[in-house]
Amino acid sequence: MLSTEERKAAIRAYKERKPRPGIYAVRLKESGRCWVASAPNLDTTKNGLWITLNSGRQPRPGATDGMERLGETAFEYVILEALKEDVLPLAVKDLLKEKKRLWAEKLAL
Repeated sequence: MLSTEERKAAIRAYKERKPRPGIYAVRLKESGRCWVASAPNLDTTKNGLWITLNSGRQPRPGATDGMERLGETAFEYVILEALKEDVLPLAVKDLLKEKKRLWAEKLAL
């Protein structure tokens, strides 16, 4: 069990984390099929995405079909690219859009 001071330090460190925007893919391990998306924070996106998929909601058409049939262990969350820390905040949205397009082309989606 953490002491009060250790707990407060852990909470402070968690709150001070900087978001890590970037591009990720969700890949079906068996077939290699995947889809590419962008996220303002790659470190928190997987949990939210898995909750969405497991609840039957679809961030993309057909995405939950495999999750319901095969289970979440059949899927893999892959970080394709994280943006550099020196990117200006106003440029992040446009840069993510462009990087997502490039990765989708690269993976021939």
